[in-house]
This record gives sequence, structure tokens and C-alpha cells, in this order.
Amino acid sequence: MSTMLRGAVAELQAALPAEGLFRGKSWRWSDTPLRLDFAEVKFLEALGKKLAAFLRAANRLYQASAAGEAPALVADWLDQGKPREVVRLGREEHLRSALPRVLRPDLLRTEEGWALTEIDAVPGGVGLTGWMQENYGKLGHRVLGGGNGLRELAAKVLGPAGEVVIAREAEDYRPEWQWLVGKERVKPAEGYRCGDRVVYRFFEMFDWMGLEGIRSSWGPDISMEAPPKAFLEEKLWWALFWMKPLEDWWRKELGEGYFRDLRALVPRAWPLRPVDLPPEGVLPELEIHRWQDLENFSQRARDLVIKVSGFSPRAWGSRGVTVGTDQPKEQWVPALRQALGEWPTQPHLLQRFARLGTVAHAVWNERTGENEEGRWRLRLCPYYLVTGEKVELKGALATLCPVDKKLIHGMEDAVLVPVSGDSGAAK
Repeated sequence: MSTMLRGAVAELQAALPAEGLFRGKSWRWSDTPLRLDFAEVKFLEALGKKLAAFLRAANRLYQASAAGEAPALVADWLDQGKPREVVRLGREEHLRSALPRVLRPDLLRTEEGWALTEIDAVPGGVGLTGWMQENYGKLGHRVLGGGNGLRELAAKVLGPAGEVVIAREAEDYRPEWQWLVGKERVKPAEGYRCGDRVVYRFFEMFDWMGLEGIRSSWGPDISMEAPPKAFLEEKLWWALFWMKPLEDWWRKELGEGYFRDLRALVPRAWPLRPVDLPPEGVLPELEIHRWQDLENFSQRARDLVIKVSGFSPRAWGSRGVTVGTDQPKEQWVPALRQALGEWPTQPHLLQRFARLGTVAHAVWNERTGENEEGRWRLRLCPYYLVTGEKVELKGALATLCPVDKKLIHGMEDAVLVPVSGDSGAAK
């Protein structure tokens, strides 16, 4: 048994491209995909359309707000801290209905089910997941999206000659894109000039002002995926989704079913905006009169997380995240005050911290040369391709982290595996 498992893991490791898939990063191995049951796979297959509908509704809400046809606070809040050029770009008429074609939500396994914490339209892991689909498939596993789901996604988005344009701070992801589409089609964003080829934007919109070549060559005839709409890259949308004055808008745009399903997935969120309430006023569900009252919450009661909304290097990964139950008061209070003080230029949101559950999975122990059963925190990242009204699940990546970790992301002691399950999506 041990020899067979060692052979499977060795085969996977030997199949890695010479330059790896992530620059300077490693992960723990398992020879087995994470298996989901039939109901969980059906949930993932249905989720894609709900996420696409949410982004359509968000786009319409922002446009209506900017035009004075919906509450002004929506566009005002989402535009805070952004250069005028970036704001103007997101409002260009030819981009009015343009939306990302590649969607990757972050789903955390909780004690009750799933929590949706982000919708990433410029996601990492596309090449890695494609490599895993191909190579775990060769071991005989039936993975979501089949053996070439992410290759198909890249081909449909890029076409025969499109280029992946990567910013300097995202260089760690260059190897996975080179494996997926070829070295000649992966270009540095610095110095790049747009032409007649599709541009796959692997940079955040806060990079825009530093990319002179792209800015000077940009025009309405350029095809860029994801469209350069900085307002769609804000986590503040979760707070807007939970605001009572906007509830009717969301219900109308999403439909009652999608609205209810997404409310069940998205943890309660609030904009961390300095505000004076009337004497009898309280912040909804927090039952406090002032943000400062949060400073006196006990560490156990602080099942809350502070997040940088977006348009900042701190909005990547876990860099701009403060988990209340992890921090002593001496660190929680300055983080809260900083977030409130930065509202005019760098909005933050406060979100209920989902109580994480665990899953069982066998992981390869390099030291003992054996597979070992264990329990792990789980982040699940399905990848969707949007083509008009059609939304396809093209694959999924599972990140398994030790149970003592509150923030789940790729790390040296995390396990990365593809996902399998019982459905027509598993081939």
C-alpha cells in the first residue's frame, strides 16, 4: 500500500514543470482529490449562475447610483480613494454592461455549511488547477471539470492569440500561466501596450495608474478580461448587500430565490464608516450605538473580521484582514481605529466571522512515507466560465489548512488538491 501511494505522489511531483507552478512556494501533497457528495456538487453547479447574477445586479446598482437613479452613497463609497481616471474608466459607455467572464468564489466550510467570503474576477490558481485536473486525471481520478476544464476556460477567454498580462507583484503566478498558455503568451504588465489581441488582465485596478503603456494604448476597441471596473473589485459589496435601504433593489434584481440563497451564504457585513447615530439608534445586529463600543467587546465576543475593501495591495490574500478573536485588545483597538480613520480614502468593512468546520482527508507525510488521515479547515474555490447567460463549472481547487489556522490560504503547511464528486460535471 505504502509503495503504491509513494508511487502516485512521486508521479505527481515528477510531472511538475521545471519552473514549478508558483515561484518560491510549495504545498503539501495528497494523491487523492477532495471528494464532494452529490448534493455538494449540485450546489456548486447552481452557484455559478447566482454569482453571475449578483455581479450583474451590482454593476446595474453602481451605474444607477452614478446616474442619480439609485442612492448616491453606492457610487460615492465605491469610488472613494480612487483616481479620477480609474473612476472614469469604469464608467465608459462601451463597458457599461461588460462583466468578468472568469469567476472564482472563496467558499469556507463552516459548522453549518458554506460561507461565501469573496468573488474574485482576477483569480490565481487557474494554471495550478488545470495542471491538477490533467495529472490527477492520469492517475484515474474523475475530477470536476474533467481533465482539461481550465484549459478550455483559458482557450475560450483568450482565443487563439490572446495574452496574459501580469503585474510585477503577481510574478509568483507567472509559472502557472506559462504552463497553461505557453511562455510566449505571458507578458509583463509594465511596458505592455494593448493591440488587437485579447488582454487577460492579471493585475488589480490599483496597478492601473502605474501602467503607462496600457493606459496610453487603451481604447474602446480593446478587448480586456476582466473589464477594468475597479468598483466591482470591492469587498464593500457585501456590506451594501446587507443594507436595509438597498434590500428591495437586491430582491428585484436577483429574484427572491437567488436573494435568499445568497443571504444564507454571505456572512453579515457592515461598512466601517464613522457615523453619528441619533440617541436611540443602534447599529443593526451589533446592538451598539457607536463603533467605539466594539473596543470593549471581549476577545471571545469578537467573532468579527475587519477587511480592507479593495483598491490596495493590502486587499490581496490575508494582508488586510484582522480577525477579532485572534487579537488581544492591544491590537484589536488600533486596527479598528485605523479602519475607521481610513474610510475616506481606503474603505474597510466589518464582517461576521464564520465559525469554521473541518473535513477529513488523507495527506502524504514526506517524513514517514505514508498517507495519514487528518482533519482540516477547508477553502473551496470553484472556477466558472460565463458566456452570456451560460455559466459553466470548469473545475475546483481545495485548500486544506491545519485546524489551528483561522485564515485559510495557500501556505507551506497547506494541502492543495483538485475536487471530485458525483455529477455530470465530474468526467
